[in-house]
Amino acid sequence: MKELNQKLAQIQTKFKSKKSRYNSFGKYYFRSAEDILEATKPFLLDLGVSVTINERLCSYDAGSPVIESTATISDGENQIKAMAIVGVDLNQKGMQMPQKYGAASSYAKKYALGNLFLIDDTQDADANNTHGSSVVNKLKDKAKQEMTEEAFNKAKEYVSSGGKVSTIETKYKMSLNQRDNLVKLENGQTENTKQAS
Repeated sequence: MKELNQKLAQIQTKFKSKKSRYNSFGKYYFRSAEDILEATKPFLLDLGVSVTINERLCSYDAGSPVIESTATISDGENQIKAMAIVGVDLNQKGMQMPQKYGAASSYAKKYALGNLFLIDDTQDADANNTHGSSVVNKLKDKAKQEMTEEAFNKAKEYVSSGGKVSTIETKYKMSLNQRDNLVKLENGQTENTKQAS
């Protein structure tokens, strides 16, 4: 499993994905799941890994349909997974029903891949555009994973390689001690970076 973690960390730190899509209504460029997958292809053969995405339709307390998307990286023996949950906005105007589900599916895939590869979407206008839906933000918060010891160790590697704690915070729920240790590491202080729950 350690080898797969190292391979994933290598992708996370070297990964570059262009924003090839344009939203003419919001007047901004954004990256799609397809852009992210295209950017991972050079790593797959070099590192001997594969990336897959699986989706599941479910519903939550809010009563609206929800798509759960899971992105998985595997070396044939071990797997690391990341999940995203996105609501289907059935009241979205100007879309047929298949388009509403397709849009939610695209977002779910994009955010699952973003969670797996620690893609920072804070500068991505698409990440901040809820198209008037507060349900999306509530579901994003629910989708954050608890920071396990394994995830904390990956986060330390990511921060040591120049990654930002703020990026990790968008993907994981962490304790104050975990956050403090990562911030110290980000600021060049290496003392006491052990797992703290």
